[in-house]
Amino acid sequence: MLSAAAPIATPPLPRSRGAARRAAAPRGAASRRPGLARAGPPASSPRVGDDDVAPSSADVAPSSASASSSAPSGSPARRPRVAVVGAGWGGFGAAKALCEAGCEVTLLDGIPDPTGATPSLTPSGKPFEYGTRGFWKDYPNIEAMLAEVGVKESDVFTDFTASSFFSPDGLEATAPVFSSSDFLQLPSPLGQVFATFDNFKRLPLADRATMVGLLYAMLDLGRDDATFRAYDRMAAHDLFIRMGLSKRLVDDFIRPTLLVGLFKPPEELSAAVTMELLYYYALAHQDSFDVRWIARGTVQSALVAPLAAMLQEKYDLNVLGGCRVEEIVMDESARRATGVTYSRTTGRTTGALERVDADAVVLALGAKGMRGVVSGSPALARLAPELTKAASLGGVDVVTTRIWLDRYVATETPANVLSRFEGLRGAGGTFFMLDQLQKNHEVELWGGEEPKGSVLACDFYNGGAVACLSDEDVVKLLTEELLPSAIPAFGDARVLDAHVVRCPGAVTWFSPGSFEARPPLETSVANVTCAGDWVRMGDREHGSKGLCQERAYVSGLEAANALTRRGGAVAEALPGRRDGVDATHQVLPVRADETQVVLGRAANKAVMDALATVGLDSPWVR
Repeated sequence: MLSAAAPIATPPLPRSRGAARRAAAPRGAASRRPGLARAGPPASSPRVGDDDVAPSSADVAPSSASASSSAPSGSPARRPRVAVVGAGWGGFGAAKALCEAGCEVTLLDGIPDPTGATPSLTPSGKPFEYGTRGFWKDYPNIEAMLAEVGVKESDVFTDFTASSFFSPDGLEATAPVFSSSDFLQLPSPLGQVFATFDNFKRLPLADRATMVGLLYAMLDLGRDDATFRAYDRMAAHDLFIRMGLSKRLVDDFIRPTLLVGLFKPPEELSAAVTMELLYYYALAHQDSFDVRWIARGTVQSALVAPLAAMLQEKYDLNVLGGCRVEEIVMDESARRATGVTYSRTTGRTTGALERVDADAVVLALGAKGMRGVVSGSPALARLAPELTKAASLGGVDVVTTRIWLDRYVATETPANVLSRFEGLRGAGGTFFMLDQLQKNHEVELWGGEEPKGSVLACDFYNGGAVACLSDEDVVKLLTEELLPSAIPAFGDARVLDAHVVRCPGAVTWFSPGSFEARPPLETSVANVTCAGDWVRMGDREHGSKGLCQERAYVSGLEAANALTRRGGAVAEALPGRRDGVDATHQVLPVRADETQVVLGRAANKAVMDALATVGLDSPWVR
């Protein structure tokens, strides 16, 4: 069964209302209204101001990270230089693989300290994180990275937890922990089906049974590239109708699940990506949706900081925070990137342009950041038209909040989903009981103060309408309407402190037909690669799908591998290459598909390939 407590994936691009358009500049104007913090932390996009025109790189002074020449020398005396733009999971994945391959790496991001060493705080000094992100059963590469840097999973993650799903009618469903001893382990999807008998509270069995049509479509999805692209062109809602899913199943369960899993309703989502997500997170294995959370601090402080520290200490990774990337500098005649120009931001002040020379560049950006960088890089836009297509794609608005209460409110599960409430205004909603998830570190949740009650992280996905409300009204919507409707005890609690951040266009939007426009791992420019959960990885495709931290991290590893494997843009200059050393980073696969799935796909392919000769294969897609 699916729980709707899905991840936000890469850190979003925060912006408080009224903030300046130069989103890379740090913002920190506190609300003048008592009791509520209103601030805009610095954006994680290196460049998002579409109205800004980058000055010519001819007048740019090289920074301390630059060398005297941007052309690859091939000399063993100098390591290849690579600039990685964007310090999310994709950027750090690329930085790790490149550092370990022997490159000199500079990582640039708009956040003042993307390493996680400096905590993100509200104006009242309490910790804050831009969205609550879960870690699912099949995250093998992130788990391997933690082992490498000496972080014990038991120290940073909670146990796998159940989650609850609320509507105006009350509790709709719960998602159990399938890997617990309470469940007999069965072939997928039998275990999930049997679990629905006890865990769906209101949805009739007849409606649940209509899911079978979607299960068949999942077998058909990957039959060949043309079939996948046909599914991508179709909206998920249209597929649900054609495959016979009941209206109640879609409205009461699948729609709210997608709103917090892919952050859009099914009529605005690619059918292909929707089925990839449902399969990866819920149907590949009985325990696929078992999820755990950060047990102390944030994703940045608990997971990214140890990785960044290792890369800085062992490989001299150069991290440039508080930087707005203005242009990817190109040698058009050679069809190569030669460097990156950027400006440093302090408060609302932007400094002079500086430059990092580079033998290769990794763009670890979302759509909003890609738009800013490509629009400021005219030569790159000419040489890599696929990046201009990627820059045209939209993003999803997120509103993220944290609320401190004067009393503890008991809930059955720490992770919870809100669906079908009028007050959501078309958004998906989640609330997480941080005092339960991080119960051994409550003083830290309160910024060093004596804990007084529950601490909640509440997020709205597809939240553009909610973002129009004032901070006070967002908090009132939660504490006076939505939360008490789910759990009445919230109505007795008083808000002691709150913080609201709006993140416009922050998350990848997998719209129908968007696959063609998503950036490829390897671009038309040989020494420019891309990383991020939205990247098309081609023959390096990985089993992790959708808005997924594992996928973003793996894409970074593969973006680096594309540069360092034999024939790659920096491969021949790597130390040890002449000795035949393989410089690519290992990428671990997710668990293999179960036998019944492999056989089902093979049987479907045989039938559909035969029907294709008379034009009757997969008639529900075109």
